[in-house]
Amino acid sequence: MTGRFTDELRSEADPQWQAQLNHPFVRGIADGSLPLDKFRFWVRQDYLFLIEYCRVFAFGSARARDFETLTKFADLLNATAHGEMELHRAYAAEFGIDVAELEAETSAPATRAYTDFLVRVAATGQFEELAAALLPCMWAFSDIGAALSKRETPKDARYARWIEMYSDPDFAGLAQWCRELVDRLARDAGVATREQMRSAFLASVECELAFWDMAWLGGGGQGSVRVAARRLRTPRSGGFGPSSREAASDSAKRRGRDSWGIEN
Repeated sequence: MTGRFTDELRSEADPQWQAQLNHPFVRGIADGSLPLDKFRFWVRQDYLFLIEYCRVFAFGSARARDFETLTKFADLLNATAHGEMELHRAYAAEFGIDVAELEAETSAPATRAYTDFLVRVAATGQFEELAAALLPCMWAFSDIGAALSKRETPKDARYARWIEMYSDPDFAGLAQWCRELVDRLARDAGVATREQMRSAFLASVECELAFWDMAWLGGGGQGSVRVAARRLRTPRSGGFGPSSREAASDSAKRRGRDSWGIEN
């Protein structure tokens, strides 16, 4: 295998990646125009997602094959639980939502589909699949944060803090570490295992886009959930339903949005 495996994955997922960067929800954060009810809904759903994401980090730590990787996954769990989730709790408090209410929230279909997939892969898949499935969330949010940080800071302090968190160099460093882990695991893996890693990565990217659609539509976005579900039904087979470009094109048409044309 020549070149970085993660570069290959990113290239294959480019339509969905660009759809996230240009998503109306992300654009609304960037210019401060996002309606607060949509942001409030995202905070509640993302908090539930992050609880399960922490569980996946715990699986990663438990299943790691060396102490360095074990401790890094523990660091990721700690950074998420006490950094990223603390920001969500602060947002919720501003909206008059306490922690008990956050944790009592019901997962929307896109949230449940994504977290069920991640936990299933973490518990029953190969360690290589676990790492590949985790990567899109960190990597895409880091890319989004970096892209938005180059624009004028929104006047709404809540959106400015959001951009500050996801554009933080420390956050980018965590995403970079996960990329390096996936590349290292792929170098030592056989063809079948790399295909399973590819499938897990692409399924997670599809779930990321479905999550943005859900947040934008206030719990809707069932078309995106169905696209993601087709991928999730066969996460180890490598042959999921529609092509990446078809899926991203369909999602863009549903949103009826103009593109910023942001490239990464």
